[in-house]
Amino acid sequence: MPNIKSAKKRVKVNQTKHDSNIPVKGSMKTAVKKVIKEVNQENLNVANKRIDKAVNKGVITKNKAARLKSNLTKKVNETK
Repeated sequence: MPNIKSAKKRVKVNQTKHDSNIPVKGSMKTAVKKVIKEVNQENLNVANKRIDKAVNKGVITKNKAARLKSNLTKKVNETK
């Protein structure tokens, strides 16, 4: 445990941000897994929305989002 006041605050702030990021990241991962399991356009649209939401909230980076969306789109297009 930190002794300095500012370090104590950083621990609290980091924990709060971590707690608020968990549901966003979890719902994104669930949507991605659904696309992989049941490959269809509806699931892809939901996953893309969740990925974009995660990027806007700063949970994942732009490049990771682009990579995920690209891979999922390829997977959906292969089955057509």
